[in-house]
Amino acid sequence: IIPAPYWLSYPEMVKLAGATPVIVKTTEANEFKITPDQLLSAITPKTKLFILNSPSNPTGTVYTKEEIKALADICLDKGVFIMSDEIYEKLVYDGTEHVSAASFSSDHYSNTIIVHGFSKAYSMTGWRLGFLAAPEPIAKAIDAIQSHSTSNPTSFAQRGAIAALTGPHDHLNVWLSEFSRRRNYAWRRLNEIPGITCINAKGAFYLFPNISSFGLSSTEFCAQLLEKELVAAVPGIAFGADECIRISYATSMENIEKGLDRLERFCKSLSK
Repeated sequence: IIPAPYWLSYPEMVKLAGATPVIVKTTEANEFKITPDQLLSAITPKTKLFILNSPSNPTGTVYTKEEIKALADICLDKGVFIMSDEIYEKLVYDGTEHVSAASFSSDHYSNTIIVHGFSKAYSMTGWRLGFLAAPEPIAKAIDAIQSHSTSNPTSFAQRGAIAALTGPHDHLNVWLSEFSRRRNYAWRRLNEIPGITCINAKGAFYLFPNISSFGLSSTEFCAQLLEKELVAAVPGIAFGADECIRISYATSMENIEKGLDRLERFCKSLSK
């Protein structure tokens, strides 16, 4: 079970494993969060896994502790594993707390597969290094596949990862302050553009504005935006939400200001 919008690789990973992705659509009105009722309705006797990504790529949504526990309790009761993608764990704003589905009890712990990595909070994107915590039989099965696909990560990347985990995290306060400043500016500017609505992110470094009022698919919108204004955005259809586009504020304020000026001009041209 995969809530949409989702990170675009999830359905393909499920297919690669020989399973069937079951997509559950969420709404902007609910901050793109799957509800307990939606999860219960989607579970069948064949359901094996629920994929949860909080903080979320592409929406920036962060589930509350109560929301996570409600979903985790359902999965535990129904015998469905949770794969909790927590790679944006450190990137949260406005006092928002990241909570893992594994944290509630020993039973929740044993029912959760945590996937994580070093790309986001430690700027190790090109080092291609991640890590996983899972019940031992699952971890061993994953290791058996991993060892025949990429063999192993290079030694210096592993050394860097150890330094990232055990060293000081002083950079995060500086990062979060600056990311939050850019986020709030971009969110305000987006909502000032007639025809666009956007919820503010509570984590990660993306915003996911709704552009459906312009009558274009997200692919058409992004293609025209690129051609006419030289601004690149990602079509929401890639994430299972054709009514939206994804923008990133992991760039300079100067670029954000320039990009949003051009986006505003483009949207005004569509409204003529």
